[in-house]
Amino acid sequence: MIRQTAGLLLLLFLLLAYGCPDTTSHARGVFMLLDTSGTYKDEISRAQKIIYYLLGTLQSGDSLAVARIDSASFSEKDIIAQMTFDQRPSVATRQKYIFRKKVDDFINSAKSSDYTDITGGILQAVEYLNETGAGRKNILVFSDLKEELAKEQIRDFPLKMSNCKVLALNVTKLRSDNIDPRKYYERVENWRKRVENGGGSWKVINDLERLDRILHN
Repeated sequence: MIRQTAGLLLLLFLLLAYGCPDTTSHARGVFMLLDTSGTYKDEISRAQKIIYYLLGTLQSGDSLAVARIDSASFSEKDIIAQMTFDQRPSVATRQKYIFRKKVDDFINSAKSSDYTDITGGILQAVEYLNETGAGRKNILVFSDLKEELAKEQIRDFPLKMSNCKVLALNVTKLRSDNIDPRKYYERVENWRKRVENGGGSWKVINDLERLDRILHN
């Protein structure tokens, strides 16, 4: 009996001393969507600064993917580059060099798309981030947030955005917004509601000079 009691006390001591192991992943996952529709394609070179910032900030074990938003974006074929950075610094440095080269090649040859399937791109982003197992999941949407879909596409359904932080970047105003500014605010508000109703968080960042705010706010 004394030996059993001593064993229980030892077990209790170990539990109090060490607690339960933290199984939560502290890795970050970032999926960036690039709008290539219409005249917004001319803005895409500004996205390079953000991607370079991310490559310089993300650490070993973190994941990064960049994809274009085009006519039908719920497809892996639109992923320009994707990588989970190796624990070995020298390997991670090489991975980042390859990633940057792929992005630069795409931006230098990007063509305008006929439609803008933002919803499909977000669905692809959520799927990718869930697969990485990252504890912090970030979706960066570089777009004017004007979604234009082909007739056969169905995108009017709730999004599942649990634990995803969505940051809308460089949300430029359209010509129609200058005529009626309410359209701009309605567009942004509609996306905020879709994201938050799906369990995610939403923020608009148009000041790209303060890139340090992207992942830390």
